[in-house]
Amino acid sequence: MTSDSNFLKLCREAFKAAYDATYELVGTDSASGFVCMGADGTPTTSIDQAAEDAIVEVFKTDGRPMRVISEELGELIIGDSPEFSVVLDPLDGTYNASTGIPFYSVSIAFASHDLSDLRFGYVSNLALKEEYSAESGKGAYLNGKRIKPSTNSDLKNLCVSVYGYRQNVERTRKIYSNVRRVRLFGSVALELCYVASGRLDAFVDVRKALRVTDVAAGQLILEEAGGSVTDGHGRRLRLPDNVTARMEMVASNGPVHKKILNLLSEG
Repeated sequence: MTSDSNFLKLCREAFKAAYDATYELVGTDSASGFVCMGADGTPTTSIDQAAEDAIVEVFKTDGRPMRVISEELGELIIGDSPEFSVVLDPLDGTYNASTGIPFYSVSIAFASHDLSDLRFGYVSNLALKEEYSAESGKGAYLNGKRIKPSTNSDLKNLCVSVYGYRQNVERTRKIYSNVRRVRLFGSVALELCYVASGRLDAFVDVRKALRVTDVAAGQLILEEAGGSVTDGHGRRLRLPDNVTARMEMVASNGPVHKKILNLLSEG
């Protein structure tokens, strides 16, 4: 597969294209205009489409054959005999972008033909200067500086992002009552990176609503930083090979992982 530096360069080009295509739409009524139903089964908005179209053009211009799996278009084969797979969320945090909340990102992961064989991950906040990246076996970085998760191990001191409302209230109620703080920011990719950099201690989503495009890049970044990622029952998370499959995730700094899984099982 292609080297780390070439993937990073391509990601930065994709990020710039997405930024240029969306910055005038951010916080406007037209940003959330309905375009169509995306391949993942959720509505595609004007700002989603603008970001994806811009990034796909960058990938096509790159010239290397690749398989692209994206939230809106589903699957796209560029060239013949793809060298690698790309898992793309062109705009993670659509509501935030549409309303002008500065927490939304581009998320790109590179893998072999098996999506669980993640090789490079990139998540960058479109509103702030926060660029996260990781190459398999070489650590994780924020704006070029190596990052690591928190060392918190006491449940009563944890700050956790928990998506478990509505149909999953009972399963997650023990987390709410046992940790110090709960924060939900609205961009899963960035929240996983916040765990990787110690800003959050853990991320929990047991709604079975997550897609591979939401988590692929953030998962690699967190694991390369030294954190832990499993499904909601502590099993190894295997990424599905399409955007329609749904999954759940528990991601943490490591020391609190089993404690959080125990709280979920008690819910």
